[in-house]
Amino acid sequence: MIEVNGQPFIGHLLRAVAAQGIREVVLLVGYLGDAIVEYVGDGAAFGVKAAYVWDGEKPIGTAGAIRRALPVLGDRFLVTFGDAFLNVDYAAVMAAFEASGASGLMTVYQWSGQGTTRPNAAISNGRVTRYDKETTAPDVQYVDYGLSAFRARAFEGLADGESADLGSINRELIAANDMAAFIVGNVPFEIGSPEGFAATQSFFRRQS
Repeated sequence: MIEVNGQPFIGHLLRAVAAQGIREVVLLVGYLGDAIVEYVGDGAAFGVKAAYVWDGEKPIGTAGAIRRALPVLGDRFLVTFGDAFLNVDYAAVMAAFEASGASGLMTVYQWSGQGTTRPNAAISNGRVTRYDKETTAPDVQYVDYGLSAFRARAFEGLADGESADLGSINRELIAANDMAAFIVGNVPFEIGSPEGFAATQSFFRRQS
């Protein structure tokens, strides 16, 4: 909900996906989520139909929240985070996911070797073969872009309300050679750091 170039960041995100033909979004909300619901409403002002799924009385992690939302999400869906703006062709990502036959797909970009971002993914033959935020293994030369595609079956091992991080699901799929890779040619904009916020603000000012 932080303002970027005069409007809450989520407004930019929703208008961007609507411009690419996405018409239905599911917002997974928890602490202070009422502010998001009040601003977004039914989504019509942004060109989408918005639905909401709440964490409940306690946080259940990113994977737990997705598991809870499966009845609304359906069999195939895209997942992204609320603090990143992704300059990517969503239809191309989904087409690659369908063609892969995998239970999941991770978008990645090539690590530049500069800045504070560290590589966390290795890919080979169209599959993610390693996902580790701590490793310094030489084959890890890509960074998670922040957009994934999944089939519902990837989360069926979790019980509703069970707390789990999305990273654990990613690693399970990778171990089973069931996580496809999609390489993106640019880095995401994010508002999770002062430097990222400044770069994102500048990006949207140039667009207006």
